[in-house]
Amino acid sequence: MIRIVADDKIPFLKGAFEEVAQIKYIPGAKICRADLMEADALIIRTRTRCNSKLLDGTTVRFIATATIGYDHIDADYCNAREIEWTNAPGCNSSSVQQYLVSTLLYLTNHRNLSPEKLTLGVVGVGNVGRKVAAAAEILGMKVLLNDPPRQRREKDQSFVELDHILKESDVVTLHVPLNRGGEDNTFEMVNDHFTAMMKQGAVLINTSRGKVVHENSLLRSIENGKLSDVILDVFPEEPSIEPGLLKAITLGTPHIAGYSMDGKANGTTMSVQAASRFFNLGLDSWTPASIPPPSVTELLADAATGNLHETLWEVYRQSYDVTTDDLDLRSRPGEFEKLRGDYPVRREPPAFSVRLFQGYEEIRVKLEQLGFSVLSDHCA
Repeated sequence: MIRIVADDKIPFLKGAFEEVAQIKYIPGAKICRADLMEADALIIRTRTRCNSKLLDGTTVRFIATATIGYDHIDADYCNAREIEWTNAPGCNSSSVQQYLVSTLLYLTNHRNLSPEKLTLGVVGVGNVGRKVAAAAEILGMKVLLNDPPRQRREKDQSFVELDHILKESDVVTLHVPLNRGGEDNTFEMVNDHFTAMMKQGAVLINTSRGKVVHENSLLRSIENGKLSDVILDVFPEEPSIEPGLLKAITLGTPHIAGYSMDGKANGTTMSVQAASRFFNLGLDSWTPASIPPPSVTELLADAATGNLHETLWEVYRQSYDVTTDDLDLRSRPGEFEKLRGDYPVRREPPAFSVRLFQGYEEIRVKLEQLGFSVLSDHCA
């Protein structure tokens, strides 16, 4: 039997391997070299740094991270030592899309903005960025796309340069990996030059990696009024957060944009299946037995006002209200990891149906485009 060490906070994992492997569960941040001296495989999240310090002298042959990002894995080290590794691309892309829609609807309703008059700049157009762009278009926003690696590969004329994005966008959202150096460096890419190029009063959203942002530059751009709103799901020194930064931003959440139950289940599924293929464990088609349902599956909405985006926000906040996560972090900023580890059940729009009263066709269509099931016999 192969031996696996796994992060004990990976949802749905317990019970997956027990019949075909010996598995030991350890808090991700506490996994150390001694735990891996006889291990064949390691299944992790972002809190376990896979490098020479952790892996030298161990028997690990395979690593799966149940996350989109993989900057916590020293790929060069693993490749040189023939340690197979895999991530879970796209696993939580719909979850991040849900987070962005909640954020955009909150901003437009509380700032009295019309999405149809706003331009969203998407920096990084992978699995997540594509879904965010699609959702923004459903809301009526104009969307600009920037992704230099894809632009070089695909010669796609729909991409624009970063400077153009910054000059033209009312809202800029980041969905990039953390690259330290090189042609596509993203480490501290949000610096004084970056913010100086942005429109006066623009909004910045970062759900990618904390160190994509230079903290002091960001603070300066908030304090001098260059940016009207900043939304951060990730922080440069997380799990530690600079109190001044949290106070200055509009919304702050503890790295949970991709933490829907649906996204977590996808990441675990991809990791289990990848390990199964590598070790021939017979779990190539494994999926979680069940995903907990939301506490309420049927949402109610009265669209009598005729205000499309106000109604969308009233519906959306019932399925996921980003301000709840913001309040939780502000009330317990020193419990960043606990807030992530004990994150409540959050389901994506397809888990809900909407009973819409006094509605009209445009609202129904947009709700369905966002993933909800609408009880159309209640639309007038």
